[in-house]
Amino acid sequence: MRAAELTRQQFLDRLAEPETFLWATGIEDTFITCPWPATGRTLDEYELTGHYDHWRQDLDRMASLGVRVARYGVPWHRINPATDTWDWSFADATLGRMLELGIDPIVDLVHYGLPAWIDGAYDHPDFPQYMAEYAARLADRFCGRIRLYTPLNEPRVAAWFCGKIGWWPPHRRGWRGYLRVLLACCRGIVETVRALHTVDPGIVPVHVDATDLFDTADPALESEAALRQEHVFLALDLMSGRVGPLHPLYAWVLRFGASEADLAWFAEHAIDLPVIGINLYPMFSRKVLTRTSSGLRARMPYASADIVERLGEMYWRRYGAPLLISETASVGSVGRRRAWLADSVAAARALRERGVPVVGYTWWPMFSLVTWAYRQGTADAASYLRHMGLWDLRPGANGTLERVATPLVGEYQRLVAGGIDSVGRLAAASVV
Repeated sequence: MRAAELTRQQFLDRLAEPETFLWATGIEDTFITCPWPATGRTLDEYELTGHYDHWRQDLDRMASLGVRVARYGVPWHRINPATDTWDWSFADATLGRMLELGIDPIVDLVHYGLPAWIDGAYDHPDFPQYMAEYAARLADRFCGRIRLYTPLNEPRVAAWFCGKIGWWPPHRRGWRGYLRVLLACCRGIVETVRALHTVDPGIVPVHVDATDLFDTADPALESEAALRQEHVFLALDLMSGRVGPLHPLYAWVLRFGASEADLAWFAEHAIDLPVIGINLYPMFSRKVLTRTSSGLRARMPYASADIVERLGEMYWRRYGAPLLISETASVGSVGRRRAWLADSVAAARALRERGVPVVGYTWWPMFSLVTWAYRQGTADAASYLRHMGLWDLRPGANGTLERVATPLVGEYQRLVAGGIDSVGRLAAASVV
């Protein structure tokens, strides 16, 4: 199934068929253009991992897995380095090569960082329009050839690092800062979807956010866990116009800086959610609330794959949209990664057997990444490698990072080659 060969409705109809499943992968593409004050370092994963130099070989490795879909980020800060300056060479080369290889890109338009010339980043009043213009220009270059776009990856995480703890521009802190950035991200997404559809009504947005599962063994904390779970859905609820007086977080968003006019704008400009991407990891995504002598604490124990099933059920009941596991992997040894691959795929199968339309699975990242601590640190990039991929990155000659295949490459190739048999046919849809 090549997305560009189908109309929007044909693509969505095909996704709903029991025999359809999208095996995918992707390359970590966090871009933070603002230097950390104490080190002067930025964070460009493509630069740190050598992808700018080795993109052709990396894409060949991607194709060797047999995947026909892949999430792939383009560096807005390089495409649009100044207000009226555009350089499409990298996007043209990489996305064009993916298409030649028979891979449909799900283009990741914004992955946290913005071009440095956008003063104030997400706080800039014209940020949504800047983002929409950039998206429309890219979509126009690939009109009729690329149909799948993620406007902004993980708005919750962007809001946390940019607005709650202040690590990334605009360096706000606290819940007011968090909500301010989240509202800006969601406005940018809404305006971008409208711009994309102006260029090509056949484009299918894939809305991707990080997800968490909040648990507690303390009955007194159950209401707090439920409230925090609602926050997991807030970005999707905003952009789809669901945050009104009956929403569980209505009072909260008004308390921390949203206005009635903001919520009315989202209701008036609500977009649909044709495909929802959920990013989940066993080492990050389960949050267990406990009461300690120093206050409330959220622990992150390594999770079992039942989080895939529980979260899948939650999203399906809430939105009734096809679900793509858009990022998942485990950190650590090959054995630990292999176990998570087997268990999480089995969980996706279990969901499909119950009629929950999990329509794809993405092992992310394809190869090791450089942790975000690099920007604040002083050691070389190799000292910050986190091995979560199918290939490991290892220091090689002349300071390069070599791609070393692990046994997981063969494991994933076999799953992809198995197609629907690897994950099971989708049963009749369960009642939403």
